[in-house]
Amino acid sequence: MPLTSPASQSHQSRALKAHEILGATDLRSSVLQLRDVVRESWLRSIGFQSEAVSNEHTVLSDAALNQLRSDSPLRLVLPVFERLLLEPAADTGLLLAIGDKSGRLLWVKGESQVLRQAEAMAFVPGADWSERTVGTSAPGTALATGGGVQVSGAEHFNAIAHTWSCSAVPIHAPDTGEVIGVVDLTGGEAAVAPYSLALLKAAAAAAESELRWQQERVEMPSVKRRIFSVPERRIVKDVGSFLRLMPAAGPVAVRGDKQLELSTRHAELLTLLSWHPRGLSGEELVELLHVNPDAADLGTLRAELVRLRKVLSGFDESLVPLSRPYRLETVPHSDARAVLDAIDTGDLEVALENYAGPVLERSTAPGIQEIRDEVFAALRQAMLQDGTEAQLLRFLQSPETHSDEELLGTILQVLPARSPRRALIVAALERIEASG
Repeated sequence: MPLTSPASQSHQSRALKAHEILGATDLRSSVLQLRDVVRESWLRSIGFQSEAVSNEHTVLSDAALNQLRSDSPLRLVLPVFERLLLEPAADTGLLLAIGDKSGRLLWVKGESQVLRQAEAMAFVPGADWSERTVGTSAPGTALATGGGVQVSGAEHFNAIAHTWSCSAVPIHAPDTGEVIGVVDLTGGEAAVAPYSLALLKAAAAAAESELRWQQERVEMPSVKRRIFSVPERRIVKDVGSFLRLMPAAGPVAVRGDKQLELSTRHAELLTLLSWHPRGLSGEELVELLHVNPDAADLGTLRAELVRLRKVLSGFDESLVPLSRPYRLETVPHSDARAVLDAIDTGDLEVALENYAGPVLERSTAPGIQEIRDEVFAALRQAMLQDGTEAQLLRFLQSPETHSDEELLGTILQVLPARSPRRALIVAALERIEASG
């Protein structure tokens, strides 16, 4: 072990000496021989002593911890830290810990035997490891200083951690640079090896990059929807008919207690016209309906619209398409629109109630595929960002989510440690990995 390591004999001897004289009248003299970052942290810790409580009493309930995890953007990058830090550290006795910006540990992962040993000092998910509560430690001090920190053995202000070493670096929001959490490696002397901080900094940078990508992927579709869809929806009139576009049995138009089963083509036409209430030209409709529009002709489209008018005239005259451009006099609401409207207002329960599967699942029309992708992507992103444990599990019942590794990983993060559903989620992830 290099002499520059915090675990070196010289640093440990000075720290032990500082503890011996900590009760002296001149408290500052007891810390003079400590490393700069540790000395400054000890001085802050001394100031916190009057209000400090045992961190055993700070551990959150499972419900409160799950809520913190669900609210934290760090849940999106937990797989990054596991891949870059936890997997390479297997069999080394190191624990990976992720905490929020207040020093509250959200996840602690590693070998089960080491996890049990760490429980003795309350180094567990839900515990507060800020300087204010436990004094000098890598997670709390990294948050206090805003930089990478290594703390070993007796350098910890609290004696409960004297058999442990740790390295930690802050995690920043990619858009604002604000500290949003901390990533830590805790264990024996390997935790403060010279390369530990470099690994942690690289992992934090990768996580911040992933957060930036996640943010762009989540925000851009919703921004696009607000720009292009909301103005059109503002001119939509209140109507009595409702289009059910997602039932497995096929699309249906509903008006009061009357129902009209729609063919795939008629449902495609109604859906596209309701999605574009200002109207579409014949050429635009052909482009949206046909994978190979060059092989289609306007005569066929006109004939299909004539048949649709005949079907609708006896059901709801207001749904009969008008011409030049092709449009609907009164635009029906639909389960697909209801999903997007609920997401816009943040009501994921209503969004899930309306989502019954892919929009017009049997359709191959390019315009329908765009709508299908828009609805599913918006719901998936909202669930990943804001879904509760129950909502995520409910969303997982949709067939199109069964092989979604990111969704499964997110559910695994929010499930309580003792939940029997964890085994099912892990098994599903293992099947995906084996098939890949």
